[in-house]
Amino acid sequence: MRSPSEIVKGVRQTEKGARIAVRDQYLVEVTPRANKIEIRDAVQKLFNVKVLKVNTLVCHGKWRRLSHSWGRRSDWKKAIVTLEKGQKIEVKE
Repeated sequence: MRSPSEIVKGVRQTEKGARIAVRDQYLVEVTPRANKIEIRDAVQKLFNVKVLKVNTLVCHGKWRRLSHSWGRRSDWKKAIVTLEKGQKIEVKE
């Protein structure tokens, strides 16, 4: 069993994240092997909020030029977490 801090890597601060925060949703970067139930439990324990829904997606790494050859960034997983009405996750700037 993984601890909540191992599952949730952090809250992503992006333009899309700011747009959906108005609807009580937050973008959370998670470990690629975590499932929705583990993510829900980890967010509830770490941030002391009630999670209604979790949607996940895998963002595939982009191909980038590295000097004289090509390299690929790592794949990562993000979750869109919907909270109960009026609850917030405090994000450090």
